[in-house]
Parts: sequence; structure tokens; C-alpha cells
Amino acid sequence: MQRVILHCDLNSFFASVELLEHPELREKPVAVCGNPSTRHGIILAKNEAAKRFQVKTAETIWQARKKCPDLILLPSHHDKYRHYSKLVNAIYQRYTDRVEPFGIDESWLDVTGTLHLFHKNGRELADELREVIRTELGLTISVGVSYNKVFAKLGSDYKKPDATTVIAPSNWQSIVWPLPVSDLLFVGRASRRILHRYGIETIGQLAHADREMLEEVMGKQGAQLHDYAWGRGDTPVRPAGDRPPPKSIGNGMTFRHNLTDWEEIRSGLDLLCDSVAARLRRAEMKGTRIQVTIRDPQFQTITRQGPLPLPTNLARELTAGAAALVEKHWIVGKPIRMLTVTALNLVPEWDAVEQLDLFQPDRSAQREKLEHLERAVDHIRAKYGSDAILLGSVAAQAELYGRSDEDSEASDEENEE
Repeated sequence: MQRVILHCDLNSFFASVELLEHPELREKPVAVCGNPSTRHGIILAKNEAAKRFQVKTAETIWQARKKCPDLILLPSHHDKYRHYSKLVNAIYQRYTDRVEPFGIDESWLDVTGTLHLFHKNGRELADELREVIRTELGLTISVGVSYNKVFAKLGSDYKKPDATTVIAPSNWQSIVWPLPVSDLLFVGRASRRILHRYGIETIGQLAHADREMLEEVMGKQGAQLHDYAWGRGDTPVRPAGDRPPPKSIGNGMTFRHNLTDWEEIRSGLDLLCDSVAARLRRAEMKGTRIQVTIRDPQFQTITRQGPLPLPTNLARELTAGAAALVEKHWIVGKPIRMLTVTALNLVPEWDAVEQLDLFQPDRSAQREKLEHLERAVDHIRAKYGSDAILLGSVAAQAELYGRSDEDSEASDEENEE
């Protein structure tokens, strides 16, 4: 049986949620940003009126105001966005138990096994979902309908706002192949640069490129993208909550050349902790311990771990903990070939209660601001690729980074601090 997969994308999500409380601004250009009081803050989301002025997500406030002097800025409220995200996914679960969130404002639905219950085809069910969400929550979604997850996502991006696009076996080449290759899932800035170097600008050109060449220059990702361009892919839609919460989340990297000075080591830790923190937030977990594994060019390996001052999913705090372990247990100047950072003893965000510090009463507010900022970066990367925003230290040392060995889920408990 051919699958029926929906990809639902909330339109201008942050801005749309804010405008529920400001209906008088609905027809005016509005953008959501982390801190409206500073011109160097970044745009997190914008409504359709602002898009008409070419206001773009991730650009600075001053750049946006240059294009649109009358742009109205609203502060972000991430707790509110998470609340509405849960409401929307609860609506999706009325139609199928196979609902897989993809970031805070997107979800895949596999309705193959439930379509008959509603006496509708994929397009009709998508249209009904759009109407229900508009009526019950005052928000709009764009929906892609297809037979795999990649094409369903392309469909939701194809026409916005508040639209349904069907990419079927009978029409997929005419819709998909003319699209820019950057529209394809997991084609970020770095992949786009490589493909551009080989004259590949559209998904059709990617489909007709030599598969072995793609694999040679891009590794497994090259072969995977080639499959996507041909509509090959049977990755299942994973039911929400079908996996137990992780006990640990880690990320490791083998570097292109040995790290010998502290600036390079710190940059590597920044990159790894940024990834671990984002995955912790995606899992709605916080780490209470931090572990670092270091391997030298002779494959001698040490693993050390220690407690974090507070349960955290903030990159800055994970980096501070990891850096302290490296400084204590490694001689700077001795070459490092591979680093792995792992957050351990995870607890759910809602259980991670922060104790009030009588000597630093502003610390909770500062941490909350940092969390809002890092969640905003998550949102932008989910939309525009993982390299849409890079840490300064990471960008400066970009030539160091080689193969990433992601997703460690278990950790040794020896060598405890």
C-alpha cells in the first residue's frame, strides 16, 4: 500500500502567536525578535506583511528596519510557543497516532492507516486539518501531502500561507526537479556550496548527477541526497513518545588536524556543546553531569566527568563544564585528535528546579534570557539549516572540523570527579 504522509508547517508561527493578542497589528508589518530594544538583535519571525518588504529571518533589526522603517517589533515568548505547539500536535493526534514533530512548528503525520476512518483522501484530510486549526486556535498551516517524508516537507514549503500541495507519483518530477537544491531536506549552506561547485543548482540536476561522485565528495550524505532527489525514501513517521527518554546525549568529532592550542580546543568544545545543548532542548531534557572523552593521534583515550552547577541545556554552561574538565585532566599542547562531550544523568526540563541564590538574585533571569536566545537559534536552524547561525569561535576555526560522530546514548561511569 502506498503511504500517505502529511507535513504540516505552522505559518509564521512566532509572529502568528503574538498577533493573537494583538489583532489590531495583523495587517501591519510585524517581526518577533529576542530583544526589541537593541538594533543588533536578530529577527526570529515575521508576518506576511513584513515579508512583502523582504524582511528575513536571522537578519539584524537594523537591517530589517532599513527595508521596512515602520516595522513593529514584538518580544518573543517561548513558553507560549511551546504551549501552542502542544495544542496543535494534540489536534494532529485526533487523526493518527503517528505524529512526529520536527522542531516546534512542524510535524509529519502518517495517515495511511487512518484515512478510511474519515472517508477522505490525503488532500481532503489536509484541508480539514487547516480548517480545524484555523477555527480552534486562530493559526494557519501549510500542508504537503506525498508518499514519503522528504516530498511531504517540500510540499508544505511549496505554497504558503494556508495552502495544501500534493506531490504524487504522477506529478512529482514536474514539481520537485525545478526547485532549488537548497529546498531539499538537509541541504544546508555547506552542502549547497559543494553542490554549486559541481554545477548542481536544482533538485533535477542533483538527481542526474553521478551518484558515486556525490558519495565521494560528500560521503553518505551525497548518496542520501541523491535518493531524496529521486523520491526514494521509506523512513517511517515515528509516533510521538515511542522512544524512552534518553539517559545521556552526546556528540563527538574527529578533527581534520590535531588540536594543540587552547583556542582550537575551546572552539571544538563550543561546537560540540552547541550541538548537545540543542539536542537536549529538543528532547526537553537537562543534564546534571558533563563528560569529556579525549583521544590523541596514537588512539590513547581518557574519559572524565563531573557535576554541573545546575541542571542545564545551555551551550554556554555545558562548554564551561567541559572546558574545566579538559583544563584539569589534559596538558595543553599535547595533541588532541578526537573530542566527545556528553551530558549525563538527564532530568526532564519541568523537574529541573533551580534553587534561588540569595547572593545572585538576577541569575535566574539571566539564564532565562540565555535559554530564550538559544531556543531562537534552534528555530532559525530548523528552518534554514544547522549552519544558518554559527558561533564566532566555530566560524573562525571552520577548517578544523571533520567527521562528526553523533548521538552517544550511553556513558561509562568510571573516572568520576
